[in-house]
Amino acid sequence: MVEPEHRASAAQRLGAQETLGISTLDPGHRPPTMPPGRHVSIKIRMLDDTEEVFDVSQRASGKVVFDLVCTHLNLVEGDYFSLEYQDHHKMMVREDKNTHTVLRFVVKFFPPDHTQLLEELTRYLFALQVKHDLACGRLACNDSSAALLVSHIIQSEIGDFEESQSRQHLLNNSYIPDQVALIDRIMEFHSKNVGQTPAESDYQLLEVARRLELYGVRLHPAKDREGSKLSLAVAHTGVLVFQGHTKINAFNWSKVRKLSFKRKRFLIKLRPDLNSSYQDTLEFLMGSRDCCKVFWKICVEYHAFFRLFEEPKPKPKPVLFTRGSSFRFSGRTQKQVIDYVKDSEFKKIPFESARTVVSNSPHLSVSSGNSQGMVNGQKPVELCGHSPDGRQPSPLTSPLLNDAGSVRTDDEDEVRRKVCELSLSLCVCVSSQSFQNLVGKDDAAPDSLKSTIFSNFDPLYKFHSGFLREVEQRLALWEGRSNAHIKGDYQRIGDVMLKNLQGLKPLTAHLQKHSEALVELEKACRGSRRLEVLVRDFELQKVCYIPLNVFILRPLHRLLHYKQILERLCKHYPPTHVDFRDCRAALADVSEVVAQLHGSMIKMENFQKLLELKKDLIGIDSLVTPGREFIRLGCLSKLSGKGLQQRMFFLFNDVLLYTSRGMTATNQFKVHGQLPLHDMTIRESEDEWGVPHAFTLVGQRQSVVVAASSLSEMEKWMEDIKMAIDLAETSNGHTADLLARSLTDNKSTTEDSCAEAESEDDLMASRTSLERQAPHRGNTTVHVCWHRNTSVSMVDFSIAVENQLSGNLLRKFKNSNGWQKLWVVFTNFSLFFYKTHQDDYPLASLPLLGYSVTIPTESENIHKDYVFKLHFKSHVYYFRSESEYTFERWMEVIRSATVSASSTRILSRKEPHPY
Repeated sequence: MVEPEHRASAAQRLGAQETLGISTLDPGHRPPTMPPGRHVSIKIRMLDDTEEVFDVSQRASGKVVFDLVCTHLNLVEGDYFSLEYQDHHKMMVREDKNTHTVLRFVVKFFPPDHTQLLEELTRYLFALQVKHDLACGRLACNDSSAALLVSHIIQSEIGDFEESQSRQHLLNNSYIPDQVALIDRIMEFHSKNVGQTPAESDYQLLEVARRLELYGVRLHPAKDREGSKLSLAVAHTGVLVFQGHTKINAFNWSKVRKLSFKRKRFLIKLRPDLNSSYQDTLEFLMGSRDCCKVFWKICVEYHAFFRLFEEPKPKPKPVLFTRGSSFRFSGRTQKQVIDYVKDSEFKKIPFESARTVVSNSPHLSVSSGNSQGMVNGQKPVELCGHSPDGRQPSPLTSPLLNDAGSVRTDDEDEVRRKVCELSLSLCVCVSSQSFQNLVGKDDAAPDSLKSTIFSNFDPLYKFHSGFLREVEQRLALWEGRSNAHIKGDYQRIGDVMLKNLQGLKPLTAHLQKHSEALVELEKACRGSRRLEVLVRDFELQKVCYIPLNVFILRPLHRLLHYKQILERLCKHYPPTHVDFRDCRAALADVSEVVAQLHGSMIKMENFQKLLELKKDLIGIDSLVTPGREFIRLGCLSKLSGKGLQQRMFFLFNDVLLYTSRGMTATNQFKVHGQLPLHDMTIRESEDEWGVPHAFTLVGQRQSVVVAASSLSEMEKWMEDIKMAIDLAETSNGHTADLLARSLTDNKSTTEDSCAEAESEDDLMASRTSLERQAPHRGNTTVHVCWHRNTSVSMVDFSIAVENQLSGNLLRKFKNSNGWQKLWVVFTNFSLFFYKTHQDDYPLASLPLLGYSVTIPTESENIHKDYVFKLHFKSHVYYFRSESEYTFERWMEVIRSATVSASSTRILSRKEPHPY
């Protein structure tokens, strides 16, 4: 490794002049009183934490002084910067030549894309600002992002990774609060930055930082009309509203008609919008009139700098009366700055040779260096970081995919979000990999099981990991470029899809053998009590939030997601689009693979469902038998001598089982009887028994009267049972022996007495048993249907496989004021809530069977865009998405779970499957 060069401070390295300047000051504070006399001493703390003292004329304006600072630093793009007070209290400077007014040189305007900064010196100063914001806790972020940011900082300062040097440097210097706990993560990221020059490290630092929600945000305390504590901020896009560190609202400049203040009230007047539920004028209460006025001025400046083409002309002063503030933005706009730098022919001083960081601050480091590993003096910039646990960061919350605010068309945005969805579908499941590791280490697993799992899953795991890496790199390039001529080369995904899906074809044999993994696992569990306990205990862990067998089938499910995304892209692109041909070719390839696996998918989905149901049932010997197909499960009320009793019914292609949930510690359902479908008839009997939604099942040896919870439920059950009866008639009348060990064919009358004995007291006791710790999962689909008094079919499960989604959502309860930002995963008819995408297990879950999804009404006072409402009886939840596209996607997939599929889609073995 090259020895680090000693670097000069920012003030020293480019030549010094004896002048300095001031622009805008710290929000909420008025300028201090200047001492009398001809000169005053002003101390400036630079971004590298060095200090310079300057004597300036007492009458020198802030703009004059600030312009001298920029000249002093040879800073061409100085319009992005300003000076603010070092102390947050008003200062009275005494008439003492040794007393200095202390100001800090800071970044004022944060552009959406750091590539809009044309000078390397400017980017370097921005990197120092990010470093300072991290150190003081202003740039709050998750641990992984913080560690990644620090890794780029120390790469710029000490060069390539060397373990002992890197660890010692981190122990001696603090970059973030609570840094000690993240040292190992930082070092892991640092080891991947080999060869990055300081300039490249600054680029990567800004590339990561600009995606963070709090990048460039300066919070101003406020309250809403209800008195809830909030914070206001302003960015290039408009005015932002935060609750804590979570952004809960944003008012784009295009929607804002007027910003004003009246005493302590800050007012936002919106443009009329018939499709919006916002009030015409929003009001926020700030700490004082001064605070309100300062924030208003900052908003005026941000709007002018980023939205106007040129500096606004001052209005003429009225002769007699004045109304309102005469404050106007003065200075060049961003467009003027960019045009000036591009058109100027000034001589740029080489910056790399003198680039250094010298600091006496305990929060900022003191040494730096250059790096080796370059080819021809350059090294490709690494655009995609890795999370410290080896998993790729999720794209919708990783720094690569948060909206950077750059100007893009609606079409570009929709395509980008489709690609984001692709990246989400690529994320390899944590639990299946965790179980694979567990099986490999435990002696209870037979060699045949280990061989099947490792030989089939390892190649697929490596393939999807590489695929994900390429997609995220393309997304990084897609987001990281601002020049139009470069953008077109990266804003496409078809070539990456085509390359990888062609590479998937040789792995088709491994995908076809997933059924063997399911069979081997089931057989091994039957033969080893220890392995059975191992699997059961693993499924009870938080990390395994859905049945293990579902995780095993995820690589097959992922093919369907690729196919859906490519279909949406091909539908969205015009035939002349540069990405259309590759997307269409990739769609043909993945469709071919899906067609080859069509039969295997049907069999494995059915086999997996039978295995899952087997764990929920007791009192049955042979649920999993060749030729048996699951059709529907759900709640029906069975008519007995004591009235209607809630029962759980399970419909297969040869038999209908009915069960009750007893007072067992395992939360399982006990089989009470069976109705063979051969020669069965079914008829409506609401008028006959006087029970709403009732129908009668007439079997060979007994008849059963049941009632559904609604007309739609009755219609679904009757249609499915009629179809199952037809299937049973065409299958040579074969019915397996399904009676429980405690039941025989001639004990149907005994069943009624047993069922009647389990009255309401037993059912209430069984419900409370769910709250106790039990060695069986109490949140399966069967249990949800039992509590919600609903049903679900195999077609519903197939649709759910196709409709899976994850991303950030803001959640609000019915009676709460604030919104909570969560990483949400929709799968298996449920929403799973995580604090961040990097968490291994969910904080909570919400099964959606029985819920309705709608849009809030005007009376609910949810004045936000892109909000949908989930409600079941008195349970109400509101969720807010980040854009119109994601809102529509969430509504689409959630409706697939809350609106049961028409049973006309249930198909026999002779018909094509929905896959």
